[in-house]
Amino acid sequence: MADPDDLKAVILASPLIAPLLARWSDLQLPDGWLAAGALAQTVWNARFALPANHGITDIDIVYLDIDDLSETAESAHAARIRAAFNDLPVHLDIKNEARVHLWYEAKFGYAIAPYRSIEDAVSTFPTTATAIALRPRPNGFDLCAPYGIDDLMNATVRPNKKQITSDVYATKIARWTALWPQLRIIDWDE
Repeated sequence: MADPDDLKAVILASPLIAPLLARWSDLQLPDGWLAAGALAQTVWNARFALPANHGITDIDIVYLDIDDLSETAESAHAARIRAAFNDLPVHLDIKNEARVHLWYEAKFGYAIAPYRSIEDAVSTFPTTATAIALRPRPNGFDLCAPYGIDDLMNATVRPNKKQITSDVYATKIARWTALWPQLRIIDWDE
């Protein structure tokens, strides 16, 4: 079983993620979390001895604000945070998970129910390795990993079929295997 302290060590060694976490309070987001791809890709880069920024095109920051589902509020948070962290050499993707159901069908072709918590949202992320979110606390991290961190720490990519389609999974796998060919890929039908 993977050790959360190993995950913490890898994340805190990242020149991309550590500065963001060090200034986490500047985000000022309701129920804000660092999530998904950049966390997994940071672990993969460490595991495969690749440069820390290898393959990381964005950092996902998610939050939950059920009281304001407006695109305007989400955009304002995104602009404010990107300006505050403009020293980071990567795009910051800020999303209110409480409003995903409002645009999901137009993008993916089918409707979803509204998320009621960050845990609810993270549990639908496309793979077990990327179904993760964390945020700093004075004595460590809060960790949201509904499928655990074993797949993440062992560089295993397994589909999370809770919400995605096989086509979405295939697209992710194609990109990731080009960048991290050592990943262990679990086929959609396994």
